[in-house]
Amino acid sequence: MSVRRTLVIALATLTATGLLTACGSSDAATDVIRPEGQKDTGINIGPDQKRIRGEKVDSIAAKVPEAIRERGTLRLGASADASPPLGFYATDDKTRIGSEIDLATLIADTLGLKPDLQEVSWENLFVGLDSSKFDGVLSNVTVTEERKEKYDFATYRLDNLAFEAKKGSGWKVKAPEDVAGRTIAVASGTNQEKILVDWSEQNTDAGRKAVEIKYFQKDTDYYLALQSGRIDAYLGPSPSANYHVASAGQSEIIGTLSGAGDGVQGKIAATTKKDSGLVEAYGAAIDHIIQDGSYAEVLKRWGLTNEAVEKSEINPPGLPKTEN
Repeated sequence: MSVRRTLVIALATLTATGLLTACGSSDAATDVIRPEGQKDTGINIGPDQKRIRGEKVDSIAAKVPEAIRERGTLRLGASADASPPLGFYATDDKTRIGSEIDLATLIADTLGLKPDLQEVSWENLFVGLDSSKFDGVLSNVTVTEERKEKYDFATYRLDNLAFEAKKGSGWKVKAPEDVAGRTIAVASGTNQEKILVDWSEQNTDAGRKAVEIKYFQKDTDYYLALQSGRIDAYLGPSPSANYHVASAGQSEIIGTLSGAGDGVQGKIAATTKKDSGLVEAYGAAIDHIIQDGSYAEVLKRWGLTNEAVEKSEINPPGLPKTEN
């Protein structure tokens, strides 16, 4: 089942059960999804994206290896498993849209190349890099110390998690003590679960109440529980939380933290095979679109402004290796 069909079913389920009733809608005439009653905001999920485009910058394009310049295309891998707002299908169920597609297009434009986006499963992104099938990957890849042994990185977004609560909750989360005694949902087996468990242990060690952690099977279950008051918040990836806030209008972000936890700020990066000769070109292109404002426009249209970076970093400190 495509991501688009999944999104439609999810929205339909939420509407039928009351979470989006009078609070969120998809306007079939304009392909805009927005909170009910709002006319001046919304997210375009139609095939006609009126995508922001850039222009070639000769000095940056010259950084690209000659073989790729002669080919004229930039072959970029993208995960077929991505979800709104990063990468998903438009209302025609065949046009790929999202923030990663927009940024990849801008980078290719700056390098004077035609973007050739190829969708594969997550694990095949790295197989494609290893085999030189791809010149790079822009698909929500986090910089890690282990990955840096095989790949080069040019950062373009922060890797954050977000606490999402019912709108008007009057509650903010900045530290472990802010979740003491609260009921919070999280997906099992994720890094955010690990962080939440650690925070709960810190609370009990300090004599505070533990966090009551809840698990559900689907995103729709989290949001229904949030609306009914069965949970106080949901901790998940910041991009999807921001997208839900913008499209449904019944919740709000009450706190964010690095996807790596307290140790290091997680960062998302354009990824290329180590020593491919492309990472400097990617970094320069990203810096250019940051400076000309097109980067900010893309993040704003997809609700990701709070994940913006001021400049691209080449191979910055990444998430530490996991101890076996």
